[in-house]
Amino acid sequence: MNQSPLFNRRGFLKKSALATMTSALGTQIVFAKSLPAGYLPLAFEPLADPNPMVSKHKDMSVLNDKPWNVEAPAHLLDDAVTPADKMFIRNNGLIPEKIDVTNWKLTINGESVKAPKTYSLSDLKKRFKTYTYQLVLECAGNGRAGYVPQTAGNQWTDGAVSCAEWTGVRLKDILADVGLKDDAVYIGYYGQDLHVSKDPTKPVISRGVPIKKAQEDETLVAWAMNGQDIPLTHGHPLRLVVGGWPASTSGKWLHTIAVRNKVHDGAKMTGKSYRVPINPVQPGVDPPEDQFRIIEAMPVKSLITFPRTGATVELGQSVPVRGHAWVGDRAVKTMYVSTDFGATWQECKLKAPKNRLAWQQWNIDLKLPQKGYYEIWARAVDDAGVSQPMVMPQWNPEGYCNNACHRIALKVV
Repeated sequence: MNQSPLFNRRGFLKKSALATMTSALGTQIVFAKSLPAGYLPLAFEPLADPNPMVSKHKDMSVLNDKPWNVEAPAHLLDDAVTPADKMFIRNNGLIPEKIDVTNWKLTINGESVKAPKTYSLSDLKKRFKTYTYQLVLECAGNGRAGYVPQTAGNQWTDGAVSCAEWTGVRLKDILADVGLKDDAVYIGYYGQDLHVSKDPTKPVISRGVPIKKAQEDETLVAWAMNGQDIPLTHGHPLRLVVGGWPASTSGKWLHTIAVRNKVHDGAKMTGKSYRVPINPVQPGVDPPEDQFRIIEAMPVKSLITFPRTGATVELGQSVPVRGHAWVGDRAVKTMYVSTDFGATWQECKLKAPKNRLAWQQWNIDLKLPQKGYYEIWARAVDDAGVSQPMVMPQWNPEGYCNNACHRIALKVV
């Protein structure tokens, strides 16, 4: 994993390097003998530099400001329901300059509708039953910074994920009202965001999902988040919300949904955008476009939200550890943590999700046996028996879907 003078040619930590790191920490690395080959302890990896310039919360990290790409450090995501000021921002274009809520319309069109139909916000609220769900939205590039070799794109660490409460109407109810032809295959959305050049003729992003996913109960056309109007940054006044799949399928500032008789071919649906290789590839290799597939359900993943990395605890003190776990279209069945670099694992208490496609809270109280440096690693296993990889999953040239175990560093004094 790490090419460094700290490791020998077989990837094992040199004794001299271990002594140097122990000296730097001011304490011994407990369970050092269990360190995986080539693994550099978390305490020696660079941390993201928080930038309070834009976000409402001072500890949010700004990766880009044109367009906005902002993430939360893991400890900010401790809430069961993610508040707006701690929710990651992933924009491909510029936020619309003018929003006319009174005259906002949603149009359903495309080759596979019997006839196009347009609804006002008032129509949506009055004509259809309202639903509220907690839904996980995660950027497909979340964790990109953990890939070696590094890939292009925003270097998200672990904070491009959220589980807010969304309120709106089911897309399937709108589609039933419009009427679909038998050849409906996919839907694609269109929003009112602008290209960074401000050229209205240039597309920004127009993605979608297969018709089966579009017609799930939890796929919403939403106007509220956490009981209030959706914030402008997150798609006000109307957003498509597709839980469990890349958040890029949840179109902001929504004004049109096209029902297609083929896989949607809008902006960021073609080429290698939001796609991974069909077959495993050697790190650093970039296969041709026809060897890629569209990312659908996101992989099993978990996050430690308390304590925050770098915490110091006293010997003999019980350490409460908690976080969230989630997985695409399925549920998490078991949650584990390790304090000895993955040599052994302890099972955590795991709550059921609030509803399908919401994340699940987990917790455990740990007793750390002696003074020194520790890492806590978190690993979720889904109900199909699929587990998170310990360090890094199969590399891909776009840096998508990194679901390696989340890790925090602790010192016992």
